Amino acid sequence: MHRWKNAVAQAAAVACGLLAACGNVWAQAYPTQAVKIVVPYPPGGPTDIVARVVAQQLGEQLGQTVIVDNKPGAGGNLGAEAVARAAPDGYTLLVATTAHAINMSLFKNLNYDVQRDFAPVSLLTQGPLVLVTTPSFPAKNVAEVIALAKAKPGELNYASSGNGQSTHLAAELFATSAGVKLTHVPYKGSAPALTDVIAGQVPMFFDTMLSSMPFVKSGKLKALAVTSPSRSPAAPDIPTVAESGLPGYEVFAWNGLLAPAGTPPAVLSKLSAEMKKVLENPAVKDKFAAQGFAAAWTSPKQSADYVRAEVEKWRQAVAQSGAKVE
Repeated sequence: MHRWKNAVAQAAAVACGLLAACGNVWAQAYPTQAVKIVVPYPPGGPTDIVARVVAQQLGEQLGQTVIVDNKPGAGGNLGAEAVARAAPDGYTLLVATTAHAINMSLFKNLNYDVQRDFAPVSLLTQGPLVLVTTPSFPAKNVAEVIALAKAKPGELNYASSGNGQSTHLAAELFATSAGVKLTHVPYKGSAPALTDVIAGQVPMFFDTMLSSMPFVKSGKLKALAVTSPSRSPAAPDIPTVAESGLPGYEVFAWNGLLAPAGTPPAVLSKLSAEMKKVLENPAVKDKFAAQGFAAAWTSPKQSADYVRAEVEKWRQAVAQSGAKVE
């Protein structure tokens, strides 16, 4: 019996060694084909911009094609569902956003769980939103927006990049904090929302600085405030919402890279290491910083902890706002 136990233990040790060796070989060989990064929004929006910058640099480092695949719809949920069901082999990844943490509480019947069904690789970017309006909008600052909304309850519309996006809940949190009623006009992404705000179809929009600031600089949009607790280095002349009449108001937008749950640890480790190189690349950092985003590499564990904290933070914000999407 003793010899049998020893034999079993030795066999188990050999098996574990073989599995570890296989995992290392797999990681060294990965990737042997094109890698697809799913963006759950239309082309041209902030998440798409981030994904394309990352994809180009990651492809150069890996020596493989990295494809950006836009799968918009349902507030980012269609693309997320597709990746959650994809083979966990490292060849299909998701650029998740603040919305995917929000959606856990906002939508009643999701076909995925952002914590259970994904293996985080790294955060990509973090940054504040900016409250922009069409240039002809009469309010020149946050205090005047609040006064206008109080004078015309429910008549002041705001655009968002979709139900459940940070651009949606940022406005809901603003309305709740200010004690006003605003009317939500959702779009299928930031780009079409911006188009209508620029055209004056909808007067205002809490958008990422990455996509909005070029239009602010060209005079096609007016920037009233940023949502961070302190002013953004990318636009130091724009005041914060908190200093403009709503103390304590704070919203950050983020993007993160996720793989399907069950992706081999060795592959996740390699992706994590490569993403660290991507996000520490000076050219990549400069591209994001110029538009108000900071490159934000985190380890897989740190990323998982961050997503968990965001899910809880936005659960409370959704409950407070009363927002719900079927």
